Amino acid sequence: MTLLYRVTHITTYDYTEPVSLCQNLAHLAPRMASGQTCLETSLQITPQPAVLVRQMDYFGNPATFFAVQESHRRLTLKAEHTIDVHTTPPVDPVQTLPWDEVRDELRFDRSAEGLGAAEFLYNSRYIEARPEFLDYARPSFPAGRPILEAAIDLTSRIHADFDYDPQSTTVATAITDVYSQRSGVCQDFAHFQIACLRALGLAARYVSGYLSTEPAKGAQPVVGADATHAWLSVYCPGTGWVDLDPTNDVVPGDGHILLAWGRDYDDVSPVKGVVLGGGQHSVHVGVHVDRLPEHEPAGAA
Repeated sequence: MTLLYRVTHITTYDYTEPVSLCQNLAHLAPRMASGQTCLETSLQITPQPAVLVRQMDYFGNPATFFAVQESHRRLTLKAEHTIDVHTTPPVDPVQTLPWDEVRDELRFDRSAEGLGAAEFLYNSRYIEARPEFLDYARPSFPAGRPILEAAIDLTSRIHADFDYDPQSTTVATAITDVYSQRSGVCQDFAHFQIACLRALGLAARYVSGYLSTEPAKGAQPVVGADATHAWLSVYCPGTGWVDLDPTNDVVPGDGHILLAWGRDYDDVSPVKGVVLGGGQHSVHVGVHVDRLPEHEPAGAA
């Protein structure tokens, strides 16, 4: 089964004082990956950048560097995509390898796939594998339990134990504070579950993307639509990387649209950079994901 989506993502920065120069790196173009094909993508930036370079980052994500060199009090980025998402057969969690066997193999695996996974075993800017996170994860990971079955159980526990509260955290909130207050947003829950998995010696990566604005017929509304969303992937040898969404307690399917992946939010933040001037600023982000009618051509404008 194939679903077509059109994504519109608008980010607006307003400044109290003129900005004379800004330099930014944007992750606003969907990457190609198994289960999804980006058919069209565009990025409009106002004011017009004097410098714009499209490139691939270290993790294989499309990235755009741009510099605006004229005075401005507002910066607007409008990204639009048409994306073909394919339904893939679900993985049977019980048939995956025991988690402790995976942990032990990752220590010595020198294959290209194993070395690629090993990059996601270690601490990163926003994620530290602390002893208390290991203690939280242990009940889901008894000896010999299949890794995906255990990881899904951990996903469900986080969903049950933590409250979704957009007012409780910011990008700068430490993961230890998220854990102690048991609240946060999708970014926080993804960071926390990754920290738990890395504390166990397992490879996990951060995923950014979008959710279908409209839930499937008969399904519960999802949390995180109308904005960028975050989830995670855990490495399961023999199966590959499997996505998990603790915010909604689901294994992502064709309603999740991949944008980029990295070690944590810092690697794939939609826009980051520096400005000269500007005074105080405010940011408004609007995302809308439309499912295209089946009869509409994939490349329709």
